[in-house]
Amino acid sequence: MLKNKTALITGASRGIGEAIAIEFAKNNADIIINYYNDSGEAQKVVDKAKKYGVKCIAVKADVGNFDEVKQMAETIQKNFGKIDILINNAGITKDKTLKNMTLDEWNAVINTNLNGIFYVTKAMFPLISDGGRIINISSIVGQYGNFGQCNYAAAKAGIIGFTKSLAKELGKRKITVNAIAPGFVKTDITKNIPFFKKKIINYMTPLKEEAEPIDIANVVVFLASEKARYITGTVINVDGGLTI
Repeated sequence: MLKNKTALITGASRGIGEAIAIEFAKNNADIIINYYNDSGEAQKVVDKAKKYGVKCIAVKADVGNFDEVKQMAETIQKNFGKIDILINNAGITKDKTLKNMTLDEWNAVINTNLNGIFYVTKAMFPLISDGGRIINISSIVGQYGNFGQCNYAAAKAGIIGFTKSLAKELGKRKITVNAIAPGFVKTDITKNIPFFKKKIINYMTPLKEEAEPIDIANVVVFLASEKARYITGTVINVDGGLTI
């Protein structure tokens, strides 16, 4: 589905980002794996992707640091010339109630999860081909909120506004811009949720289970393909029915 396409995936050394990278490789896309600090895990993803015969490299950059993001763009231009698909996936959590949240905890999440999407999209803008795809990973928390996640919810809600606005700006270039809002997914971010809280969440979810990273990756592949050419400015919830 993605033959002759090149994709940049931020935060792709594990979890949802890794699943997206592998599915892109299975669909014949060349891939840039962005990571922040774990070069070993990033290289493992590169090695897995290359088994499918695609070109794949790992590039270190903190998405919350615009200078590092610009250097990443230079590396991509040198190695690939352009990108067809940008997946803004990198994100962190620092959960606290607002009463107990520090300025550092607020700023860290906003800078990585929201400013990071601006930095990466801005820096990659000259490299994105007409007819390209931008897919931003938001969250149902950005739509409905969550106890102890004011910083995370604010950032993920901001991603939705960013997505819809950019879709209007880039339509003339046939570049689609969409967001995916996962529910609870089995990743490192959610593994520390207490057992009984997970039980309650699964009880409230019509499908009675958490998502696997591949469930998110499959939707990303669809949005990146020509089958989704007329979908833009949309938020797709992948949450097992939790928000209905």
